[in-house]
Amino acid sequence: MRLERSIPTEALDAIRAPLLTAGAAPTDAPVLQPLGLLLDLAGEAMRSRLFVVSGDASEELCLRPDFTVAIARAHLERGSLEKNGGEGRYLYEGKAFRVAPRGSDRAEEFLQIGVEAFEAADPSQADAEIAALAWASAVAGGRDDLTLLLGDVGLFGAFVDSLGLTPPLGARLKRAFTKPRRLRIELEGGAAVTGDQSRIAALLAGLPEAEASAVLQELWSLAGIEPVGGRRPAEIAHRLVERAEAARAGSLSTDEADAVRAFLAVSDRPGAALDAISALGGPQRGALDAALDGWRQRLAGMAARGAPEDRMRLTAAFGRAFGYYDGFLFEVRSDALGDDRPVAAGGRYDGLLARLSGATNTGAVGCMVRPARAYAGGGE
Repeated sequence: MRLERSIPTEALDAIRAPLLTAGAAPTDAPVLQPLGLLLDLAGEAMRSRLFVVSGDASEELCLRPDFTVAIARAHLERGSLEKNGGEGRYLYEGKAFRVAPRGSDRAEEFLQIGVEAFEAADPSQADAEIAALAWASAVAGGRDDLTLLLGDVGLFGAFVDSLGLTPPLGARLKRAFTKPRRLRIELEGGAAVTGDQSRIAALLAGLPEAEASAVLQELWSLAGIEPVGGRRPAEIAHRLVERAEAARAGSLSTDEADAVRAFLAVSDRPGAALDAISALGGPQRGALDAALDGWRQRLAGMAARGAPEDRMRLTAAFGRAFGYYDGFLFEVRSDALGDDRPVAAGGRYDGLLARLSGATNTGAVGCMVRPARAYAGGGE
């Protein structure tokens, strides 16, 4: 396992200092995390980046690839929903682990520092605070080539809603946003659901999910198949049902596909980007206008906290493969390191606690900083 370079203590102290002002409780989370849960949340494509380790017979485990899910689970396990109305703010510092891409020289064990905030406060202002903290922490490392890239999964959803698509088609398009291949298929006129897989999906789609799960388990038993990877029959049945329903939803018209392409092409200073997106909105634009207003409040909050607008860029197509991010996103990037090695990153993931526990009344936003990348004298 390749380790990252260490950095001077004074540099680490400077990078850490802005995050210490967040009013967050220092905390830690287990290094071992459930593999099946992370794959459900982040997507199967993440498997190749995870260090899988042997656990007991009932559950596969992996080394934590970052802290977001680990801290969220720790928050819930401490009974924070009952004690604090679901709220809590945590500061962490520790090692995370990811398998490096083949041929890469990236570190596979590396230090992260960050803040995760589970709060029902005004989302736009909480987003502004967390992004400004991450920016200040990244800048403290001494680099002068940093840019703050902004995006929003929810803004894409609001734009799709403005087009007045059928609900199944709109939902399918939103799910494709962070999956470039699927999104390209949608824009070219169809969903990729064919052959035996689609027939099984269509069969299961006509059944209640519990019954669909039982049927799938019986098919496996008859065929002598043993599922691998920690996936349960109910999870697989749910995905097959979603696939069948998506296939019946139809496809985008030429005009609708062109509108989505125009949205995805927007990348500019934040104010100009918001104006461009507003001009592209369709007739059912109530949610889009509300999202744009929230963005203007967010930008004002970031500016008030010292994040410079001339170093920001709002890119409509910017998304993140981790499936639990469902709103505002950001990355601090260095020209020297390139787009695939962010110095800091974060965003909003309101739906994560609901997926883990059923909680629905608490927002969630967080950030992480890679000190070794933030340090001007470092490379990874």
